[in-house]
Amino acid sequence: MFARLFFALLMVLNPFGLACAAAAPGPDCSRTYTLALHDHGLLYSADTGTGIDKDVADEIIRRSGCKVTVSLMSRSRIWQLIESGALDFSLSGITNADRDKFASFAWYFTNKYYLLVRNDSGILDLSGFLKNDTFQLGVIRSFRYSESANRLVDQLQNANRLSQAGGLAPLYQTLMLGRIQGMIIEPFDFPAIEEQKIRAMTTIIEFNDPPVPHGLIMSKKALSATQMETWRSVINAMRADGTLRRIFGKYFQPDLANALVNF
Repeated sequence: MFARLFFALLMVLNPFGLACAAAAPGPDCSRTYTLALHDHGLLYSADTGTGIDKDVADEIIRRSGCKVTVSLMSRSRIWQLIESGALDFSLSGITNADRDKFASFAWYFTNKYYLLVRNDSGILDLSGFLKNDTFQLGVIRSFRYSESANRLVDQLQNANRLSQAGGLAPLYQTLMLGRIQGMIIEPFDFPAIEEQKIRAMTTIIEFNDPPVPHGLIMSKKALSATQMETWRSVINAMRADGTLRRIFGKYFQPDLANALVNF
């Protein structure tokens, strides 16, 4: 009698006889994945082995329960391997039409870009950089930025006025030596500018572009659409429960941390 009453109650609550809703399936952990970090300011420091992207990677691995091999690579190498399918993931990537062909993204922060120029260059705005044919701009190889920043980079590249490097450190050095008059930076670079005494000799000019989404980069050749959606769910859960806010709060003041992760 009790069993019949219990079954009847279940049918009222679940008239189609379906199993109660279960948690969304997590990532497939049947193989070891690969994830590459790149050395870039507060995102990751090879010297200390710490940074925002390292914390994000650790949390992704913990939540997924999967085995993930983490390595350090240049940004240009990362994009090559993501495209070929030899690398599953990287972090803090931005998209464009070309990258959309071989990568998918799970967004977890947005930020703006800035032009850092030497004071003795006399540059007051973006047009000032373009007007002097002798000015050189420093960029990290394979980096893309916001719309106006990309336009400036492309114009200067066509005029052979770009100095490219594998990371920030050599660009800081060439800027201090006066071999370049400017470079493109983002909030993750601000502490290094202060520590290296660059701030006193430079001015920061803002690009008038909206913040650019950055996210987990997923290789379309290495991962199926279903797999990518499960990894995207991991990032979305980290956003929803405040984990990403807490990670960014370790490195930035509360107002900036909120601005970066709330979009």
